[in-house]
Amino acid sequence: MRTLILGCKGQLGKDLITVFGEAGEVVGFDLPEIDVSSEGDVRSAIDDSQPEFIVNSAAYTNVEGAEDEEESAFLANEQGARIVAEQAAAKDVPMVYISTDFVFDGTKTTPYEAKDEANPLSVYGRSKLAGEIAVRAAARRHFIVRTAWLYGPGGNNFPEKIIAAAQKNPSLKVVHDEVGSPTHTWDLALATRALSRTEAYGTYHAVNAGSCARDEFARAILECAGIDTPVTACSLDEFPTKARRPLYSVLSTADLEGATGHVSRDWREALNHFIERRI
Repeated sequence: MRTLILGCKGQLGKDLITVFGEAGEVVGFDLPEIDVSSEGDVRSAIDDSQPEFIVNSAAYTNVEGAEDEEESAFLANEQGARIVAEQAAAKDVPMVYISTDFVFDGTKTTPYEAKDEANPLSVYGRSKLAGEIAVRAAARRHFIVRTAWLYGPGGNNFPEKIIAAAQKNPSLKVVHDEVGSPTHTWDLALATRALSRTEAYGTYHAVNAGSCARDEFARAILECAGIDTPVTACSLDEFPTKARRPLYSVLSTADLEGATGHVSRDWREALNHFIERRI
């Protein structure tokens, strides 16, 4: 199968290139070669690569920045999603749009299922939900894959920030009242590939198994990295942000497992793999 990866230079895109490359031919594009918000760019990329499957991992992902750059966020996350879906549909090529747990408001106390009502709290979340809606309207043969707390080698992500902070400070304070599903880019790429082998189109959640609070995640990161900097739990009130975040965004992968048989490993095992890869 020949796969086109849009957003191939990002932390997820790099792992998508590798994982899909193990199963067939892969072509990748990213800025500045193409802009997914440009219909001409996307059409040319599809015409040139003649893919049998398309993964759109291109996105505006700066959650805080989106509060001040709403137009840029919607340009990539809604317009870009719509254009890719329309061009994929024109060629009758199945496609994936990567979305986020930020489409939810975090008021549940049990894992979110794909069918649960979305209610984003931030500009970023609203832009990604708008992208989901655009994809559903434009392409019959689509997968929407929501993920959470994503990290991978070379990315500007939570584990890298924690490691850098721990190397500069005698101790860290990390919030305890934000709970979610840490997800390694490698595992998200594997889950996406599993979906690509089916025709079970629709919306799915793909995260590593289990869940934790941010402070627990931080301690696990430092333990895996062999860093003994202590972590103290604190409240989100001590770290105010422009963008409101869901306090609870654990995602259920039951639909994904039912459709593909693919079961993601525990987040701690995935974290160990990440630390091994970054050394």
